[in-house]
Amino acid sequence: MARLSYKEQVQRVREDAIVEAVNRLLASKGYDSMTVDEVAAEAGMAKASVYKHFASKEELAGAAMVRALDRALAFVDELRSHPDVAALDQLKAVARWAMQSQLDGEMPSLPSQNSSLTASLQANDEYMDRLISLSNKLSIWITQAQTSAQINASLPAEMILYILFARACDPVVGMLKASGQYTNEQILEWVTTSTFEGLGARPQ
Repeated sequence: MARLSYKEQVQRVREDAIVEAVNRLLASKGYDSMTVDEVAAEAGMAKASVYKHFASKEELAGAAMVRALDRALAFVDELRSHPDVAALDQLKAVARWAMQSQLDGEMPSLPSQNSSLTASLQANDEYMDRLISLSNKLSIWITQAQTSAQINASLPAEMILYILFARACDPVVGMLKASGQYTNEQILEWVTTSTFEGLGARPQ
């Protein structure tokens, strides 16, 4: 691979600083409340410098989501290196990782309905390629878990996939943490259990 020039290295460092700043702001206050002025201040550079790298707020969010998907794919690929682990346990590990990332302030929070942002993400090839790759890898485990009766086979696999993705931005996780009454481990255990086993009472 060709070595980056000094100028390219500086540009990469600046873009990384901007994306990390966006990620922190999206995790702490969400897309709608985040401003480009705040991104510039968080990254320690002028607003004009941010716009040299990213043309819009939507592009900033897209870059942060690409970075988050890269982390998710790396985690899933590590899990895939252990094929002896049951598919259900792999899916639980992914859900816990997503929630842990949220608890650690590392998971961008995007609105579920925003036409300009949705259109921008759908037009972002890097984002879509990673999203499709992650969905395909998780779908393999979902199919295996349903085939082996670890997960209800009557449920649409697509719905189960959406439920897993929802754990990355689950408001329950944030609210339980904000209450200050529970440890991160308790939150992870409770939400993971309710996700995969429901809310029914367990036999004593």
